[in-house]
Amino acid sequence: MIAEIPWTDQSPWPVLALLQWFPLGAAVLVSRIRGDRAAFGVSMLLATLEGVGALYLYLLFDPARSDFQLAERLTLWGPLAYHAAADGMTVLFMLLTALLSLLAIPYGWVRPFRPQNRFLTILFIGEAALMSQFATLDLLWFVLFSVVQVGLAGYLMHLWSASPEEATSLSRFFEFMGVGFLLLVLGMLILGWAHYDATGVWRFDLLSLMENPLPVHFQTSVFFLLFYGLGIRIPLFPLHGWLPMVAERGTVVLALVFLLGVKSGFYGMLRFLFPLVPVPVHRWQLVVVVIATIGIFYAAWLAMMQQNLRRMMAYAVISHTDILLIGLFSLQAHAFQGTLLLIGNFGLAVATLFFMIGLINRRTQTVMLSRLGGLFSRLPLIGVAFFVAGLAIIGMPGTPGFDATHLLMEAAMRRFGALITIAAALGNVASAAFLLWSFQRVFIASPGDVSHSVQSVGRSHRLELFLAVTLIGVQLTAGFYSEPWLRLVERTAQGMAAPYALYGEELQRGHE
Repeated sequence: MIAEIPWTDQSPWPVLALLQWFPLGAAVLVSRIRGDRAAFGVSMLLATLEGVGALYLYLLFDPARSDFQLAERLTLWGPLAYHAAADGMTVLFMLLTALLSLLAIPYGWVRPFRPQNRFLTILFIGEAALMSQFATLDLLWFVLFSVVQVGLAGYLMHLWSASPEEATSLSRFFEFMGVGFLLLVLGMLILGWAHYDATGVWRFDLLSLMENPLPVHFQTSVFFLLFYGLGIRIPLFPLHGWLPMVAERGTVVLALVFLLGVKSGFYGMLRFLFPLVPVPVHRWQLVVVVIATIGIFYAAWLAMMQQNLRRMMAYAVISHTDILLIGLFSLQAHAFQGTLLLIGNFGLAVATLFFMIGLINRRTQTVMLSRLGGLFSRLPLIGVAFFVAGLAIIGMPGTPGFDATHLLMEAAMRRFGALITIAAALGNVASAAFLLWSFQRVFIASPGDVSHSVQSVGRSHRLELFLAVTLIGVQLTAGFYSEPWLRLVERTAQGMAAPYALYGEELQRGHE
């Protein structure tokens, strides 16, 4: 069993530890560099090396196995013992984190964020926190690393937000996140206390908690605490109130990229919520799916009413997040597989859209649709990247979302029937409408404000072109060659679905 094998027997070298610690070393090094150009160059090199490490992890990982691999353990004081391991989901999320962190560096140069060394130091610490969230099998460490991630996002907003109402949006952000972390901590403590009651030892490690399952009469409470605690961060309807305000008021795009592009909230649900409290997950699945279906249309309707491009994208995120939730709560292997791939696709597409919106704002000094238009002649590659990302979100052929959406809808049809599946598909059609309309309005149509001259918009910087071309290439490559990513998470998805193979009374009797 993995929990009993030292990490030195699992890997030629401790790749998970290095992927977590290398960005911290990079942060220390970059913080001491004086000179923006030097800091930028060194950071690109270090982020590339981290990306190579993530690719090495992908090559080491055996997708034909369903168990955790490359396990690492370190004995610390009591419940703080370090335990990390990788499955297909871990590898997928680490690759996405490494890619987005690398691309954030050129974006931070052209935006620009000065001084560069401070911005890059925060960026690398945030990457380390995300990598640690995806490597750890310990709920306590996951929560602690989540606090660091969210705190750094708030710090980015505080330092470089362009909005005069920054204090209001930051206050709303931390109020929501604070409530979410309080719920997470309460759920975590109940799990640890139940383990202590059974064994006399406080543990928050996933494998230990699964070996001593939580009594059924406590599972519902823990389910709602963890579900709502993670749902606020994702964000799910109706827990989304912080996102439109934060997105609208000129906040730093990179904060949204790391909060929304890297879906650590969904990761937490899949890693801890679904395996630890399976009875209420199954019992409440239909209620969750119905609320998610309502959220799809509610957010899509609000998105169509927006004139602020950032605010519209915020509601697009909420709408598609609820589609992902339907996939998760279908509780079938194909649903988990499709949803995992769709989470990766969705994260990459959302990051692309927010990057491109940030570049548009830099060129035009506005994100109001009434003042935008005709930008394709001046910013063609930014327009193509925006268009491809929009197609990826709605699951068009040639994008990673196509196969993923097919698997998700097929599983939803089997589990919930035609009504909910058709509703989710119609929600996706509505998303197509406002995403394509926003592309047409920003890049093709004439500006609504006659005082705005397209010719005054400067052409793309070479780093902006690099950013756009890379994002287009990654999405199209992953879309036309999706088989490796489906294979990467297939066995992991099958393991996630195994506890839900028995329904109703059979499932409940098995845990009682």
